[in-house]
Amino acid sequence: MEKPSVKCALLATMIAKHKWGTPIAEDALLSLSAIDGDYPTAREVYDDLRSEPYITYRGGRGIELDQSNFELLADVLYHECGWEKWEIESRLKHYEGIDDHDWA
Repeated sequence: MEKPSVKCALLATMIAKHKWGTPIAEDALLSLSAIDGDYPTAREVYDDLRSEPYITYRGGRGIELDQSNFELLADVLYHECGWEKWEIESRLKHYEGIDDHDWA
């Protein structure tokens, strides 16, 4: 089984812990994610994620998923992280446009 990228591991944790309006702080996200102690890289990836359109940065409180851009997140999960369509559909429960999503 292929090991997920640090980005995919952080996103998987964010999706698992997602509660609308509740950001997750950097240290909490890194400690919960399956990143095998690769904290320098993970901190860089966390910094990169802050500017992604499917992430909302809440300053010192952390980052959270932006539900209005779940289409973009679904594309990342499918194309970059290798998630199957069924897995995305089951885990992105608040993605209203999933039935019409273009997986190409």
